[in-house]
Amino acid sequence: MPDQPSKTVIISGGTTGMGRAVALERLARGDRVTVIGSSEARGRALLDQAANPNLRFLRADLSSIAEVERVVAHLSERNQAIDALALFANRIMPERTETPDGLEYTFALYYLSRHLLGHRLRPILDAAPDPVIINVAGVGNTSGRIFWDDPQLTRRYGQVRAQLQAGRANDLLGVAFAGRVESRARYVLYHPGFTRSGADAHPNPLARNTIKLLARFFARPVADAVRPIVEWIDRPPGAPLSAIDRGKPVDLALKTLNPDDAARLAAYTEDLLRSRGH
Repeated sequence: MPDQPSKTVIISGGTTGMGRAVALERLARGDRVTVIGSSEARGRALLDQAANPNLRFLRADLSSIAEVERVVAHLSERNQAIDALALFANRIMPERTETPDGLEYTFALYYLSRHLLGHRLRPILDAAPDPVIINVAGVGNTSGRIFWDDPQLTRRYGQVRAQLQAGRANDLLGVAFAGRVESRARYVLYHPGFTRSGADAHPNPLARNTIKLLARFFARPVADAVRPIVEWIDRPPGAPLSAIDRGKPVDLALKTLNPDDAARLAAYTEDLLRSRGH
């Protein structure tokens, strides 16, 4: 877009689905885009398709705290400022799996990696003229909760419970981040709704095929789902925190956006990181 200066955009979970679509859209607008993903093959396929020198792929397992810290160091060394951080990385785990840090996998990838990327990259986000973080999860949904007595789901794991808990944790992450008066970055919590995206990543073939079939009839096209994200990168909302559920603003007084719960989760997260040497 000739009337817009180029941006520096970082996308976690950007080799498939919505993240991939945002990467290609922003490249078409002349941005410098770094995509983070766990699959070397998918990253190379994206590089080959884009054939654009402004695209970089960074392979990383974002469920690992050390890997996220490596990504942060890499990005901080190579960028003086970041205009936009778009957070998509997630994966459904049918059975409880622990990361090398001893954390439940969904919590680590879907929530903790987003916490770390947003907070650790804050200095170079704040160096940009109009920075924004876009966290794509399930804001507006009130199902699920944080299991304060067992956040790592050691006793009653279920893939839906894990996904919903991490989704609610991302809601609170946005509230806590936006409450940091020292940060200039605007935070957008975005729920795109059921989208024709991500079915290929489901580990269960039956579930994968079922999701694909349902998506053919009921899901939004990826291009429609990512359009607001693409625009927010050019023109971030004015408020420190925005919550959008399928195109409609979410009342920030919603119980899943409770500031006291956000502070409680932030404290738990910092204690967890300290206990693991981070």
